Amino acid sequence: MKTGQVTIKDIARELKISPSTVSRALKNHPDISQETKKAVMELANQMDYQPNIIALSLRKRKTNTVGVIIPKIVHHFFSTIISGIEDIAYAEGYNVIITQSDESYQREVDCVFALVSSRVDGLFMSLSSETTDYEHLQVLNKRNIPVIFLDRSCDAIFSSKVLVDDHDGAFLATEHLIQQGCKNPIHLAASDTMGIAKERKQGFLDALAKNKLSPIEQAIVYSDNLQMGYDSVKKLLAEGVAFDGIFAVNDETAIGAMRALKEAGKQIPKDVAVIGFGDNPICEVVDPPLSSIKQPGFEMGQIAAQLFMKQTALVEKKEDYETEIKILKTTLITRASSKR
Repeated sequence: MKTGQVTIKDIARELKISPSTVSRALKNHPDISQETKKAVMELANQMDYQPNIIALSLRKRKTNTVGVIIPKIVHHFFSTIISGIEDIAYAEGYNVIITQSDESYQREVDCVFALVSSRVDGLFMSLSSETTDYEHLQVLNKRNIPVIFLDRSCDAIFSSKVLVDDHDGAFLATEHLIQQGCKNPIHLAASDTMGIAKERKQGFLDALAKNKLSPIEQAIVYSDNLQMGYDSVKKLLAEGVAFDGIFAVNDETAIGAMRALKEAGKQIPKDVAVIGFGDNPICEVVDPPLSSIKQPGFEMGQIAAQLFMKQTALVEKKEDYETEIKILKTTLITRASSKR
């Protein structure tokens, strides 16, 4: 018996039939008798035959592999997106390669070129917070690699997008604070270089305007992680800034803010009501439990994968496809941190 990787020719030689017959038998072709199929399958199993994936991909110009680039795998939202992508992709026979930029532009560039070198059939990506130059993405369009943006996107390349209605989510969060009696809420915001940050900030301001509230001078504080949330609120309190509500751009920032409030002897939500964005599972275990805006991450991943399958099917038929934009709604989840 041959050592090393077994080929279709080895099976054909053993059974004294043609390699093409073996190939068709392995594919369950109707022109091949059940007796021959059985003999081929039994010998293939006995010889531990494995298809040559590289050869198949070269022949079909398809690897049945897709790539994912997200900012941070540890974030619950992004991990649920991955689960949604995998749910559809694996059912359709695709493998998924997962990479993370760690919010670094250079790492994002490296991830793009590594996945292109791996000959992925498509790419799902959410831009890093540092990304303002999109030249590295042009290679994807040049190589006709379908791209689906998730949550964080750009208009620099031909691509479909699955987004969250960040403006509406921020509006819901801010209006909830106002309905709880907050007259001077503040927003702990992320950098305006990210579209989602701009949308959330505008949602905050629009909710104030609708409820005829003027933002205080320090209403917008750029602070988008746990440590910055803590430091910013501690500084505001030390300066004597009068605020009675906090809408944070994400849950981590909100939790940092809550720590600073508690250290200063402030009661949550009596003195300051707090709400985050993302509805991370940790929201339920912090003290007090954190109100938040829930994002449909799993559904986002599923829809993105379905868009990719739809586009791929059209390309295989040599038909043109139009890019699509799907915008998903968020849900207000109220807990003790904001309910007065």
